[in-house]
Amino acid sequence: MSLRIGDAAPNFKADTSIGPIDFYEFLGDSWGVLFSHPADYTPVCTTELGRTAALKGEFEKRNVKVLALSVDSAESHRGWIQDINETQNTEVEFPIIADEDKKIADLYDMIHPNASETLTVRSLFIIGPDKKVKLMLTYPASTGRNFNEVLRVIDSLQLTANYSVATPADWEDGQDVVVANSIKTEDIPARFPKGHKVIKPYLRTTPQPNR
Repeated sequence: MSLRIGDAAPNFKADTSIGPIDFYEFLGDSWGVLFSHPADYTPVCTTELGRTAALKGEFEKRNVKVLALSVDSAESHRGWIQDINETQNTEVEFPIIADEDKKIADLYDMIHPNASETLTVRSLFIIGPDKKVKLMLTYPASTGRNFNEVLRVIDSLQLTANYSVATPADWEDGQDVVVANSIKTEDIPARFPKGHKVIKPYLRTTPQPNR
């Protein structure tokens, strides 16, 4: 069975570019981003890991820990990191998981036989502090991920985990949000004192409550 949103993220122990880790212990009370790559020393992956490293401060202020994975060895990862740092003008400090036996790739359904029976596709999982899967994205090997979108989704997930709201299409941090349908319109002023608009009985908006 493949993982779905809301499922518990499987725990695992693995060797990484920074040494052995236990996934749950590494995350602690933080949010997590776990993302896979087809292989080391590949061009698109090099840019992705460089971009992730450059966004270190953005992940930290959101209490997010990042882990990458490919089916190559930890030794290979450490050599590749030197190339990433050189070509992307950054410093990769987050762990890259060695998954030579593909056990973690199988746990997270990162091997797609129609794409490749040996290489992990570009899968990305956002995992909450409760160790539940909050989001899943899968890209083909030819298309690099948009990490601004990953940060946007984390902002939405963290906001909606704490308030009875949802985020509309193309929402960005600081913009109005949608009041959950579970809240009656007459109860909105007490819950959201910044004000609200009733566009339709089922579509009510309010300024972002945590800004």
